[in-house]
Amino acid sequence: MGIPKDCTFVMNRGISTPYDCARHLSEWHMDSSALAVIDGTNYWDMHRPLHDNCTLELQTFTSEQPQQVNKAYWRTCSFLLGACALTAFKDSVPVILHSFPGPEIHSGSFVYDIDLPSLPDWQPSKQELMTLAAEYVKICRRNLLIERLEVSEELAKEMFIDNKYKHKQIPDIARNNVNGKVVLYRAGQHVDISKGPMVSSTGQVGRVNIASIHKLEGSINGEESHLYRFQGVSLPRSIMLNHFAYNILVDRAKKLNRARLPTKQSAQEESIPDQETQTLAAQA
Repeated sequence: MGIPKDCTFVMNRGISTPYDCARHLSEWHMDSSALAVIDGTNYWDMHRPLHDNCTLELQTFTSEQPQQVNKAYWRTCSFLLGACALTAFKDSVPVILHSFPGPEIHSGSFVYDIDLPSLPDWQPSKQELMTLAAEYVKICRRNLLIERLEVSEELAKEMFIDNKYKHKQIPDIARNNVNGKVVLYRAGQHVDISKGPMVSSTGQVGRVNIASIHKLEGSINGEESHLYRFQGVSLPRSIMLNHFAYNILVDRAKKLNRARLPTKQSAQEESIPDQETQTLAAQA
């Protein structure tokens, strides 16, 4: 890695990304960088184009102040949990993604709330939880880039026309974004709504367990639902932890995570965008 030093890159406005800058440094920077910090304060996705001159700092999971990287990792894990659920069940079982709350590291688990209308009284077995974890690992091992997209409200509604929850949430999400757009994230064929940021790729996700699935009692906006809260725990690929200590984390993640239960309040998507400043670009 060597001693850190300042350098200047001349990149392509609106095309080049922090990941492109990392490619000019070393393979280690490409693999280990999870987020970028623009102008000292603005956290930026590794594959999001830069639009203006700026200072750029690459953040790893072992950075001195990893709080934002940890939140991005937790958010990414929830995002991928939705992708996992869509692929793990048989075609005869409808799976409707509802939403996931913002990352709360102290809660002990990342979550995704999912409607399974054909399984009103499902009590998942230990084997089923292991099968879900195996599907999750398959996604991570594909080392898919996690890309940020901005689309119009009309296009977002068309994309999520078959998801009654997200389709209903989109107008509020667009209204709360400074440019009226809806922010999406993509990994392979999976696309979901989130304000981000997220880490660079699925390959940065390491050890993972689906710890528990809890049925959520109640209705959403007066409508009957069969929502289940899927909960997991994970470590970045670069972080090592002994088996005993990791099992303590798994046991803790089994308890119902009560972060913003959708049946207790209006179903507002985690990903209503922050009022982000649209500044950026390419000096490291």
